[in-house]
Amino acid sequence: MDDRTRNRTDVDSALLGHATYRSLGEQKLSPAEERFEKGRRTVGLWLAPLITIVFLALPLDLAGNQQTLAGILLGVIVLWITEAVPIPIGGLLGVAAIVVLQVVPAEDALEPFGSSTIFTFIGAFILAQAMLKHGIARRFAFKILALPRVGGSTFGVIIAFGGITCALSAFVSNTATVAMLLPTAIGILAVIAKLLQDRGLVEADFDPLRLRVGAALLLMLAYGASVGGLLTPVGSPPNLIGRGLIEQATGQRISFAEWFLIALPICALMFVVLAVVLLLLNRPEIRRIEGVQEYIAEERAKMGPLSRAEKNTLIAFGITVALWITPGIIAVIFGNDSSVYDAVSGRLNEGIVAVLGASLLYLLPTDWSRREFTLRWRDAAEIDWGTILLFGTGIIFGSLLASTGLAKTLGQSASNALGLSSTVTITIFAVLLAVIVSETTSNTASASVVVPIIIPIAVAAGANPFIPALAATFAASFGFMLPVSTPQNAVVYGSGAVSITRMIRSGVSFDVLGAILILLALPIMVSLLGLA
Repeated sequence: MDDRTRNRTDVDSALLGHATYRSLGEQKLSPAEERFEKGRRTVGLWLAPLITIVFLALPLDLAGNQQTLAGILLGVIVLWITEAVPIPIGGLLGVAAIVVLQVVPAEDALEPFGSSTIFTFIGAFILAQAMLKHGIARRFAFKILALPRVGGSTFGVIIAFGGITCALSAFVSNTATVAMLLPTAIGILAVIAKLLQDRGLVEADFDPLRLRVGAALLLMLAYGASVGGLLTPVGSPPNLIGRGLIEQATGQRISFAEWFLIALPICALMFVVLAVVLLLLNRPEIRRIEGVQEYIAEERAKMGPLSRAEKNTLIAFGITVALWITPGIIAVIFGNDSSVYDAVSGRLNEGIVAVLGASLLYLLPTDWSRREFTLRWRDAAEIDWGTILLFGTGIIFGSLLASTGLAKTLGQSASNALGLSSTVTITIFAVLLAVIVSETTSNTASASVVVPIIIPIAVAAGANPFIPALAATFAASFGFMLPVSTPQNAVVYGSGAVSITRMIRSGVSFDVLGAILILLALPIMVSLLGLA
């Protein structure tokens, strides 16, 4: 056995046994990359506490707990961006500081860890583990790669996958959509990585988690779900929150069809911009995948018929997806303000559905005589608990931004300082504030915080709050820079294939361009439909 064969990367093991945070010794870095990473992490270790201490010492006219929370949050963001410590640990340090410095009692600080989103993550990650372990993800990946004029190009694969994501997330929650498609994305990455390896286009001991094509594919999954979630009122929780607040403030209700007509051209333009941004900033290692059809045919032949474990995984996955999409179907038929929708959505909470689906993997047997089931507990123990901790801390900071009044204080102070007096300036402010707030908290929390700030600002200025509030609602689904910005970001970050630096670079570009699209296109669409 020569050195090249002995050092050959096992792609499946590398992708299945990933970790959210890897130390420098666990990565294959060039000397220049290693110097940069060392410098970035060292700077973060010193800068995070320094920024927090300096901010707390400033003579600001803020309530005590608001200033303390802001100082802690600034320090945590530095830790997240620089990866001075493992990213989940950065969030936990922030939570500890919140309690020690008495922003809120420990019980209040830790309460968001019991949110539905956390359980959605847990259940979805266990389902994904089964799909990866038993090969279902590879089968789905081969199906997509075998589509006409798709499989021969990495660009085609990424764009087609993004289109599927957008369409699904219009009716299924963004988090659930990403959870459903994540295993397939990993399967596609595995196929492309093995093809690169077999053709000698990468080093024998390459790291498949550092491929640019993987970053582009996984970011397309996360960001594409956010774009598609804007298409319908039920596509994302911020849509329902914003629509309800707008109706309350203006007496004007946006119907399902009106929302769709407003959002469709905006989302179509956003998707084009998204594809350009991701493919330019994360240019795949190869564009043409030569011979991919023959490769796929050979690999599918090797896989053979479905095994019992694969069938069980499909049953659990199918039941979970059916229960996830049921509330969306009910909303289309009966309306999301109907008693039927309330009854169904209340019972089929996406977090409960996710853990129910995951539990089926421990009830469906593969060998009853030996009491062997589809998954063993050690499989669940190997899921990325770090991502779950990370997003839990993000939810904590988001809830505290609202409960302490810090978000409201910042919004009103900025409005007063800028002297906002017209619909245009208030709309620009609404979009910027929503994007900024959504970077450090979930999109649901962002909409809950920002839209109630914008409406009274518009009313006080004598402007119609309809467009500014709707713009804030759309922008609340942004926040693409950090894993804690949206559940979708956290899920794909947990794949290990997207580094924090790539997420920030791609996210800030799409934040800026997407915000500009909202500011330009939303007033035009509202005017064309005669809604304001």
